[in-house]
Amino acid sequence: MANLIIVCGPQAVGKMTVAESIRDKIKYNLMTNHDSIEISDRIFGFATPAQKELNVIFREKVFELAVKHDIDLLFTYVCAFEMAEEKEYLTGLEKLFTSNGGNFYFVELYSDLEIRLQRNETPYRMQRKASKRDVEWSRADLLSTAQKHKLNTDKDEFWFKNHMKIDNSRLEPDTVADMVIREFKLAVRDRAEKEYRFGV
Repeated sequence: MANLIIVCGPQAVGKMTVAESIRDKIKYNLMTNHDSIEISDRIFGFATPAQKELNVIFREKVFELAVKHDIDLLFTYVCAFEMAEEKEYLTGLEKLFTSNGGNFYFVELYSDLEIRLQRNETPYRMQRKASKRDVEWSRADLLSTAQKHKLNTDKDEFWFKNHMKIDNSRLEPDTVADMVIREFKLAVRDRAEKEYRFGV
């Protein structure tokens, strides 16, 4: 029975590093939002119709296989909370995992814009996300998206039963990961390293 943990929040809030820390602590598999983006970009080009379609198919197949093979999964995601289709998508994922006997956890991160702009240019982010290496474009995209979309829920707004909000402006990823594990009482899986972080 596979569990799904979604680590959600605006660009450069720290989703990837938090998710990686959770992965290493409890031995879940991890798909970042950029795993599918970077692969589909390389094959079909940036933001082309074929790229967008492959990005969707890639993610859907990963979720399907995780459920089929009982693999606990982490997924990082940027959500435009004002859009009804976003809630439909996320509740669909919740239903997919819980209807098959698993659990669904939603971790929402938020940080000051200034801190996010600093994190947007860290060497580790550049290394892991090729599309962010054009720093001028990436900065403009971050600012534009922040203006255009609601990237965090309101203070008293919770979409899910297991919905945790963390201001990680001044917290290390390992600290945030420990908070998540403690809040949701997540157990460490008995797995070999190559099963959940092969090649990392």
